[in-house]
Amino acid sequence: MGRRNIFQSIIPFLFVCCIGFISTPVKAAVKKYQFDIQVKNISRLCHAKPIVTVNGMFPGPTVYAREGDRVLINVTNYARYNMSIHWHGLKQYRNGWADGPAYITQCPVQTGHSYTYDFNVTGQRGTLWWHAHIFWLRATVYGAIVIMPKQGTPYPFPQPDSEYNLILGEWWNDDVEEVVKQGNKRGLPPKMSDAHTINGKPGPLFPCSEKHTYAVEVEQGKTYHLRIINSALNDELFFAIAGHNMTVVEIDAVYTKPFTTEAILIAPGQTTNVLVRTNKLPGRYFMAARSFMDAPISIDNKTATAILQYKGIPNSVLPSLPELPALNDTSFALSYNSKLRSLNSLNFPANVPLKVDRQLFYTIGLGINPCPTCQNGTQLTASLNNITFVMPRVGLLQAHYFNQKGIFTTDFPDRPPTPFNYTSAPLTANLRTSQSSRPRLSKIAFNSTVELILQDTNLLSVESHPFHLHGYNFFVVGTGVGNFDPKKDPAKFNLVDPPERNTVGVPTGGWTAIRYRADNPGVWFMHCHLELHTSWGLKVAFVVENGPGPDQCILPPPNDLPPC
Repeated sequence: MGRRNIFQSIIPFLFVCCIGFISTPVKAAVKKYQFDIQVKNISRLCHAKPIVTVNGMFPGPTVYAREGDRVLINVTNYARYNMSIHWHGLKQYRNGWADGPAYITQCPVQTGHSYTYDFNVTGQRGTLWWHAHIFWLRATVYGAIVIMPKQGTPYPFPQPDSEYNLILGEWWNDDVEEVVKQGNKRGLPPKMSDAHTINGKPGPLFPCSEKHTYAVEVEQGKTYHLRIINSALNDELFFAIAGHNMTVVEIDAVYTKPFTTEAILIAPGQTTNVLVRTNKLPGRYFMAARSFMDAPISIDNKTATAILQYKGIPNSVLPSLPELPALNDTSFALSYNSKLRSLNSLNFPANVPLKVDRQLFYTIGLGINPCPTCQNGTQLTASLNNITFVMPRVGLLQAHYFNQKGIFTTDFPDRPPTPFNYTSAPLTANLRTSQSSRPRLSKIAFNSTVELILQDTNLLSVESHPFHLHGYNFFVVGTGVGNFDPKKDPAKFNLVDPPERNTVGVPTGGWTAIRYRADNPGVWFMHCHLELHTSWGLKVAFVVENGPGPDQCILPPPNDLPPC
């Protein structure tokens, strides 16, 4: 009896201990956010205009989560444009319904309606971002995603003293959607942006921008973690800090072997985390971003600036500018990208597919198609394997899940219709591309390993292209200038510690080889992250089939999935 009384007396204590244990931060949390799509008047470069925002913020709010968390983001659309938001880089395992590209995984959220993006953060930590994925609305609708490691899991680099998000973007004085419409009417590219921005601000090198300058205050002798995101629509960017080196420790939410550099190159869609040691003479130093373009194409070449300001230094001290690489510094770009390597440690291995089940070879090309309504009777277009992607009017994932017929085909070719000397002198004949009445998709077997060679071509012009694959990370096993040589180049592939990312730059007049395992069933978009090229049709989607097990199939759609 005595023993039983003692046992009964300690039950409440045990229960309290268990409750305490269950409620510790180790348990995965549910993070909830409300995103109101609103129009707000914003002034930049002496111009005021209404822009589409999230919660009236430009850039929008940062989404914070921890690896293992569930995230619920309710998007309510009060703007006149339909809206769809993509959580760029989140893998959304079996859950394409939360991926966000309009008419690929969902129909957009119409004015006056809501949709809750419900997803788990599994096996990922680091810096990602979110943005509108319809029209050119990501010009102003974007923000950071910061995923902290699991509780008690340290970074594989020295613990920083503090951190800042730096989102690089673009600004147009005119309404971006109207700019695009004017370009489409002419069949030509729309006018380029009027400024680059850092956290929505162009910096004091632009008119009316004294108060539109982002600044961070730092203390001498400390280490700062900068989470850098390129949200620009159409420009790859160099970024540097006057007088300070940066140590790259992560790209696209994957840890890297650290290396020190004076500048970074970051393409639209990519993220880069760097550590900066404030060990210089206290002062004010410009952080600067400017375009990289090594092809004969017009771009916005103006420099956006923000300020790194040591504590106690007055604002009257003039900041110094960093020496950014030249606009067309191809050698820096190739050298920088060659230094990126996966950490490939015991805790963060690089599981590179060594055996390939499916080999794909996609040529990237520009073209000219007839356009009776356009100014010159023609319009510029873009293609993969000479196919200009045709956007559907319904969500492709929905059509696939419910086996709707007549929405798309799965006959996208694994190779271009006609091999040619892809990167020789510019080709200006036979520039028409193939456009079918329905989108052509590529079907991939579940859990198969895929190798994809992306080959730039000199149709009209060579150009660098940042390609983003939804639903996956991939390994960048090789890259080169000129034509890919299937006999010689694979021998040079890095299959040990290649960089792992979700967005990769295909070099101007060159090629990039990526590998991944298709273990995420669904319909997954792949496209150039230059918005101009995406809108011209430089995109495709993969139908990854269900696996044999119940936990290897697409989840059922949510009840509030927006209708078309």
